[in-house]
Amino acid sequence: MRKTALLAALAATALPFSAFAQGRPAPAPAPAVSAEVAALRDAALKDDVAYDIVEGLTTEVGPRLAGTEAEARARDWAAKKLTALGFKNVRIETTPMSVWVRGVETGEVVAPFPQKLHLTALGGSGATPPEGITAEIVYFPSFADLQRAPEGSLKGKIAFVSNAMVATQDGSSYGQFGAARFVGPGIAAQKGAIAMVIRSIGSDHGRGPHTGQTNFPKGVAPIPAAALSTSDADNLSRMVARGKPITLHLVLTPRETGQHDTGNVIAEVPGTDPNAGLIVIGGHLDSWDLGTGAIDDASGVAITAAAAKRLLDGPAPRRTIRVVWFGDEETGGAGAAAYFAAHKNERHDLVAESDFGADRIWRVEFNLPDSAKPAGDRVAAALAPLGIVRGTALGGDGADIALLVKSGVAAIDLNQSGTRYFDYHHTPEDTLERIDPEQLRQNVAAWTAMLAVIANAPEEIGTTKAKP
Repeated sequence: MRKTALLAALAATALPFSAFAQGRPAPAPAPAVSAEVAALRDAALKDDVAYDIVEGLTTEVGPRLAGTEAEARARDWAAKKLTALGFKNVRIETTPMSVWVRGVETGEVVAPFPQKLHLTALGGSGATPPEGITAEIVYFPSFADLQRAPEGSLKGKIAFVSNAMVATQDGSSYGQFGAARFVGPGIAAQKGAIAMVIRSIGSDHGRGPHTGQTNFPKGVAPIPAAALSTSDADNLSRMVARGKPITLHLVLTPRETGQHDTGNVIAEVPGTDPNAGLIVIGGHLDSWDLGTGAIDDASGVAITAAAAKRLLDGPAPRRTIRVVWFGDEETGGAGAAAYFAAHKNERHDLVAESDFGADRIWRVEFNLPDSAKPAGDRVAAALAPLGIVRGTALGGDGADIALLVKSGVAAIDLNQSGTRYFDYHHTPEDTLERIDPEQLRQNVAAWTAMLAVIANAPEEIGTTKAKP
């Protein structure tokens, strides 16, 4: 009796799913993957060129804050490395930018529960006097709460926003919770705050703070702004819950050093058809100054260069592949703006950027004109054996390629898993040890397959009117 009832219940539960499955149209057959593309892809799974680049850049240069002497050394290192790998037309294109550097950064709770705080200044932060500032905090559980604060309500206070970011595979929580860092200090300044601290925009639980750029509205003087480690921010929130006024002492002495050069390092795999357009791939060469920038973004420049190298070593592709290691992605995007200004009149057929670490690629997304949809289908088919699914959103993510995408250039996104990325993003822990060589090779294989299809595609790729 019980067995009969159980079977009946299971059958009833399965009916909707069975009906749904029967009602779904069968997917169109995937196009065949050419032997040449498959061979390139599979060989890349054994390739350690990308790891060699990440290891060399993080070891021989280290942190590469935009506009500094370290970033200049990184450009020279990159040009030599790309030349040694056999790339053609290797050059450095510089552009000026305003440079910010950090100074002393300390913080502590003065009352009612005295203790040190682990924090770091946000890029673009204003400075305290050398002796620091001491003031009471005003607590905001979320960025939205800060936005709702009345004008003038923060006069003489330190604003504290404690919203907690969570890990997501696609990194979407960064956009949701990152506003506290992106624009929070500017809003706090407009409401009268003399400083601001935020819970680090990260998914870890520890005492390593996450830096990152903040931006102040035109005409608003920058105030001191810092990120607390997630553990320190959570501890401060528990203090708030005890209902007593909390006073902090902050010393932050960053400074502007004037105009200095940033720049892009460019290298090419020449194509056989000069009229077929360019494929531009790459990542950003600069990094924040706390770690050595392994996942952000030595891995991105390494993955894309290693994939292009696979095609460089074989028969010349139809389209020229241009590898660009962009400068100043982290603090203002001067490198991307300079590239667009200098090269916008060249025919760019497709752009793609790697700037989300080095964990496995799990999804591919396209922004292609109708004429190139068959090429996109072939890319998806070539990526499927690597465990990569086809997404439905428009491709074209990446700060360095945004201007090209907005101008109508077609784009492909190879989305890496972000479940670990924001544990280390913009922290001292962004080091070579965060790179898993096997996952890095899977990235290179995916990029190699994509390039092998697109660089040799007979279809017209051209431009698309669809914007992500």
